[in-house]
Amino acid sequence: MEKSKVYFTKIITPEKMIEMEEILGRQLKGKVAVKLHSGEVGNQNFLRPEFMKPVIDKVNGTVVECNTAYEGQRNTTEAHWHTMEKHGWSKLFSVDILDEDGDLELPVNGGKVIQKNFVGDHLKNYDSMLVLTHFKGHPMGGYGGALKNISIGLASSYGKAYIHGAGVAENIWTADHDQFLESMADAAKSILDYEKENIAFINVMCNMSVDCDCCAKAEDPKVRDIGILSSLDPVALDQACLDLVYQCEDPGKKDLIERIESRHGIHTIEAAAALGIGSREYELIDVDHLQK
Repeated sequence: MEKSKVYFTKIITPEKMIEMEEILGRQLKGKVAVKLHSGEVGNQNFLRPEFMKPVIDKVNGTVVECNTAYEGQRNTTEAHWHTMEKHGWSKLFSVDILDEDGDLELPVNGGKVIQKNFVGDHLKNYDSMLVLTHFKGHPMGGYGGALKNISIGLASSYGKAYIHGAGVAENIWTADHDQFLESMADAAKSILDYEKENIAFINVMCNMSVDCDCCAKAEDPKVRDIGILSSLDPVALDQACLDLVYQCEDPGKKDLIERIESRHGIHTIEAAAALGIGSREYELIDVDHLQK
């Protein structure tokens, strides 16, 4: 079986984001949803709209997000719209809060824990998707990458509680931890089955705090920026990012690694690979080297 291709560059610029999307060779057709993280109010690490603008403009995309299931400035549609304006997203782009009008239920074929996934209803209005992910740590998942961005990220407010609760929304913070991670993988499978060949992924490895962009008070990054990676395989993409964290020579990586390992973060990738979403075996293609 051919290894998945993951493209890598050390150069982190808005212009390079376009190149990393184009190198995938996948034409995103029709109305393009661009899934990213709007950033919790107070968070200092989320990727800013100005950085994302060239690649979003290139695909003529609409920025999409879903409401959260916890306290903050993104847990209701009204509050989330205010945050979109405050952070500059709605000033530069068309924005759509996918669950503003409720949920869309997707089947999880062969899910290990959950058999259905609740996403924002507006997802049905799009033909393809570009997933722009800020790779970093996460208080519960250990790390936040492409798999989290299409599972928890695309889930409606109720859907987020459902995934966290491993199929029981009322158990949002008390479910078995590995079952929560497996539920993320299950939810990610439902998205990939839904989008089929109409989805592409870019992970940006900068501002890598141990905390997620969903934290209003996040730890400052302690590990140096690494680069931008892109792939059509979110499993290979997240695995490559984790490998680069472990391989980097920055001593600050110990904090991020501790967060990943203490939350069993690798298990989301293991579960996703077991579901056949993608492969942990990949070929890392250094774009900078190709151009020399």
